[in-house]
Amino acid sequence: MGSISAYQTAKGEKRYRIIYRRPDHKQTSERGFRRKRDAELRLAEVEITKARGEYVTASEGRVTVRELGATWLASKKGVLKPSSFASLQASWKNYVEPKWGGRAIADIRHSEVQTWVSSIGMSSTVVARAYGILASILDTAERDRRVASNVSRGISLPRKTLHRKRRYLTHRELWRVASAAGQHHALVLTLGYCGLRWGELIGLQVSSIDFNKSRIHVTRNVVEVDGKFHEGTPKTHETRAVPVPAEVLERLRIRCATKQSTDLVFDNGYGGFMKRVRASRGSKSWWKSALDDAGVDRMVLHDLRHTAASLAVSAGANVKAVQRMLGHASAAMTLDVYSDLFDDDLEALTKRLDQAIASQDVANLLPDPRVRKARTPELH
Repeated sequence: MGSISAYQTAKGEKRYRIIYRRPDHKQTSERGFRRKRDAELRLAEVEITKARGEYVTASEGRVTVRELGATWLASKKGVLKPSSFASLQASWKNYVEPKWGGRAIADIRHSEVQTWVSSIGMSSTVVARAYGILASILDTAERDRRVASNVSRGISLPRKTLHRKRRYLTHRELWRVASAAGQHHALVLTLGYCGLRWGELIGLQVSSIDFNKSRIHVTRNVVEVDGKFHEGTPKTHETRAVPVPAEVLERLRIRCATKQSTDLVFDNGYGGFMKRVRASRGSKSWWKSALDDAGVDRMVLHDLRHTAASLAVSAGANVKAVQRMLGHASAAMTLDVYSDLFDDDLEALTKRLDQAIASQDVANLLPDPRVRKARTPELH
């Protein structure tokens, strides 16, 4: 159960020391208690936490966030895609390490974390990523019994800001932009009708297009991180087959006519991967010029993926078909992202149900609710 003993400080003051064995059976001590009662309470607390499996070695809590952070980042590097890891690493360097790197994990307080989260002053996504890193590091510390609990949990994060209203191109607008894009017209149409992500598009090889079945087989994704291209699987790690309209397929056929099966369909002009095209004000990209020439408001290339979803829904595709085309993890995700596209479907559904009820002539099986029954006078 441990023991308590008194001792004299260098100044001649009486203090108490407790001696006990940790769960690993190593003997340790704590000193400096002014009253014997305080020493007894601490020793009792130690024994209770040992019995519950909640014992935390005080010295373990002196490790810094920087030390644990290095190990935590290394563990993530092997399981995350390069682009995802790059985002984590940048957040660590810009927000987490400057604030918490030198702090001992046992000294961090809940109120400090809340103040830090509230003061970052960036978008909700940036704040959530930075907070998530610190919270995950402290989660690991808690599981390793370095701290009794993770003080960062229960923090109030800023609400997500409303996204700008999504811009969907009509068929005519899409073809106008494609025409203005010149040699890149097939690229614009492929994004606008097939909904590929940029990384999936630039990684597309000639052999990935099945011209007989009018399908594009999406099997890989290419991302650029710090100027280097990394090949990997699609975002959800699942391959998919995307339908291609005949007019788009014919233009892809012409583009691939002189290429080998392993060649990139859309390359940088030298057989290599294309860099992402910008549309910012200072940009002189072909994409920005095409938008201007077509008289279409500024938008990023990723917006063509949204256009593909819109055009598919307007053509009668259900949510499951749109999910499979875009490669979303679930139909629920597709509904969350594009719920506005299915508003018209609900209106159409109501009309179809009205027609079905009328055709089956079932409404007469119940009294007409619009006709009120005459009230029977009450007897007194």
